[in-house]
Amino acid sequence: MKAVWNGVTLAESSDTVVVEGNHYFPAEALNKQYTTFSNHVSRCPWKGEAKYLSLLINGEMNPDAVWYYPDPLPAAAEIKGRYAFWKGVKVTE
Repeated sequence: MKAVWNGVTLAESSDTVVVEGNHYFPAEALNKQYTTFSNHVSRCPWKGEAKYLSLLINGEMNPDAVWYYPDPLPAAAEIKGRYAFWKGVKVTE
């Protein structure tokens, strides 16, 4: 699977975990040079607290486009340390 935004590959891996239709990429697959800080957080009743990263590519910002669960609840343990994308990021095979 590959995650692309603004013409740049953000993550690529054959080892993704699919939860609720979202592909969660392993941490080592994330190209961190394109991510930047976000203070946004959200809460899922069965996954726990999600934290976010923003994207900054070629001077264009995509706020809160990456999310992850640093310490998920037991039901979602398989996505710990993995990253998912939204807000226009295309995830394809």
